[in-house]
Amino acid sequence: MSNSMKTAFFMTLLTVLFMFVGGLIGGRGGMMFAFIFAVGMNFFSYWFSDKIVLKMYKAVEVDETEAPGIHRIVRGLTAKGGIPMPKVYVIHNPAPNAFATGRNPENAAVAVTTGIVDLLSDDELEGVLAHELAHIYGRDILIGTIAATFAGAIMMIANTAKWAMIFGGSRNSDGENSNPVAAIAAMIIAPIAAMMIQMAISRSREYIADARGAKLCGKPKALANALRKISGGVAAAPMDDAQPATAHMFIMNPFSGRQAMNLFSTHPPVEERIARLEAMQG
Repeated sequence: MSNSMKTAFFMTLLTVLFMFVGGLIGGRGGMMFAFIFAVGMNFFSYWFSDKIVLKMYKAVEVDETEAPGIHRIVRGLTAKGGIPMPKVYVIHNPAPNAFATGRNPENAAVAVTTGIVDLLSDDELEGVLAHELAHIYGRDILIGTIAATFAGAIMMIANTAKWAMIFGGSRNSDGENSNPVAAIAAMIIAPIAAMMIQMAISRSREYIADARGAKLCGKPKALANALRKISGGVAAAPMDDAQPATAHMFIMNPFSGRQAMNLFSTHPPVEERIARLEAMQG
């Protein structure tokens, strides 16, 4: 399935999910409101979701004079891979991590934290940036960014259902008595659905991006070492201000290992990722 078809599929799936939850909370009127809201979200997330995510993490665009080392690495990799040069952003955060975003390779951005720049060697940082460029090359960054925006909106619906149950009136938009069981169901279903969406699009993407990134930079061992260091760095200093809705976008889950159990993590086990990269080196 092409990424264009995947994007359309996820947009449709999320619209249906919105309508279902809206119907549970507000009846037919709630379903109609959810449909209108989802259509608006589809349009908005396609054009602006990347900017939302970058702003969420206070990412600052840097030019070649401000971050010559990062630009040198990215420029070399894009020239080697025949990829358009993305915009480069830095996030002032000690937690080591990175992500790519944008709706297509011509409108893409890579963002790295100051923590990852301080932690990694040049070869290891090149491996990480090659991984992120592989996401751009694979044209899967739009899906990830849209999923992040929608996952955040789904969580908002769950919170709305909770407060509606606590403070809301006893009637929905159809003039019927509200069903507290439905509100509770929405509170449970919405976060689980958001998590399942993230897991569905993230785990396989990371293996593919690892392999493509390792081939792009020609240093699978360096990327493996980078993942090992990032894993230790995240465990020691998780990104406290990270949003669960965007966790799947990062090269490593930004939360501590305790919060990201393998079974429910948005990323595959780091040990398996490292083993596959070391096998490529061999």
